[in-house]
Parts: sequence; C-alpha cells; structure tokens
Amino acid sequence: MVTLTERAARKIQDLASKKGAVPVLRVKVGAGGCSGMSYEFAVGDAPADGDLVFEAFGAKAVTDPRSDFFIGGSEVDWAESLMASGFVIRNPQATSTCSCGKSFSAGD
Repeated sequence: MVTLTERAARKIQDLASKKGAVPVLRVKVGAGGCSGMSYEFAVGDAPADGDLVFEAFGAKAVTDPRSDFFIGGSEVDWAESLMASGFVIRNPQATSTCSCGKSFSAGD
C-alpha cells in the first residue's frame, strides 16, 4: 500500500487539471539509477487492469503489483526547494538511496 500526503494530492490534482485528466499518479519502480532501482512518476488518465489503487485527499495513486512489492508501505510527498521540485518517496523498504533520492536498493 502506498499513501499520499496532502501536498502530493494537491500537486496531482493540479497536474491533472492542466492535462484535462482524472487525478491519477502512477508510481512505478524501474531498473536503473545509481542504487539499482529507480522511482518513476507519471500523471495518467485512469488505472490499468491489475493496478493497485490508493486514494487520499481527492487524488489517486496507482501502482502495479511488481512495483508495490518494492514500495509497499511507502509515502509519496511533494517537495519544493531552490534546487529542485518533485515527488519524493519515503520508502521503509529501501536499504540505501542515492543522494538525489530518485533511486534505491532494497534487500541484501
């Protein structure tokens, strides 16, 4: 299960309204990054068959079962700073992360 902070939900709604889409954030784990696996985010129109759907504050996040294996229990937030802005994940399963927070490794 993935949860959304209120900031993340507001940003999903903002991005979706600009695209004329339903507010759905796809959170996926892909291969790559300096730690082995990377987080991928996309605002989409609707969940696909087999997606796990999580709702909070009027927004939805979806993930596929494979990605949920690596990010289940995580919290998705939106962060802004002078250097960058974007979705960030607090992943309790990550055993190490890169300095930018966009890739991670899990397990031994």
